[in-house]
Amino acid sequence: MPDWISAIILGVVEGLTEFIPVSSTGHLLLAKTVLGLPPGFWDTFIVLIQLGAILGVVALYFRRLWAVLVTLPTSQRSRHFALSVLLAFLPGALAGALLHDVIKDVLFASPRLICISLILGGLVLLVIDRRAPAPRETDAMALSLKTSLLVGLFQTLAIIPGVSRSGGTIVGAMLLGVEKRAAAEFSFFLAMPTMAGAFVLDFWSNRQSLHGDRLGLLILGFTVSLMVGYAVAKVMLDFVSRRGFAPFGWWRILVGAAGLVLLSLP
Repeated sequence: MPDWISAIILGVVEGLTEFIPVSSTGHLLLAKTVLGLPPGFWDTFIVLIQLGAILGVVALYFRRLWAVLVTLPTSQRSRHFALSVLLAFLPGALAGALLHDVIKDVLFASPRLICISLILGGLVLLVIDRRAPAPRETDAMALSLKTSLLVGLFQTLAIIPGVSRSGGTIVGAMLLGVEKRAAAEFSFFLAMPTMAGAFVLDFWSNRQSLHGDRLGLLILGFTVSLMVGYAVAKVMLDFVSRRGFAPFGWWRILVGAAGLVLLSLP
């Protein structure tokens, strides 16, 4: 299969899975394995195109984010929101910086671990969707600072591929009494600095190898993930409000089980 088709496929997978709690990284790594793509550049590709989907959310929420930015000097609400996202971002940033090499060299190379994480995370989603505490906070832009920091600690679980960054933050938020839609929306906001940081770290570490055809493949995958991510984020919140997170739990279990079966074949 030509590399440009692989880049498009991975871009679509990223856009479809970044904002739902099914682990975009896990799905991307499994897709890479199925496509027979070698490690190295394609592992870096997987990390870097995730920022494309995040920029789709920036476009979707541009007016609200711009309003926060321009009112930071005068609005207590805007400053509170910015601080809450910063506090939630710090644990994941620290964990990612300290464990970057372990994540890329060890965890990224274990498809079986990804499948097991998908299944276990699916079971957790099914339980939490039914038995989460009654919500006490319903505004994603006004979460308490304590809640925001604890959600950020939950996000660090996503260093294990298959756990899901959005899944960790959403489950953590719901356990802390955040309403489903607000939990998903805060996960969107938290993804922006988290994935921007991951992009900068990986791009800088691999800058010498990103040129020529490889840079073109990266731009292609980035663009596809942005467009698909924008479309998915636009419908996801309404879907969650109506259906909850159980469908994503079942999907994780199905994909994880299918992956284990495929990996067991000679």
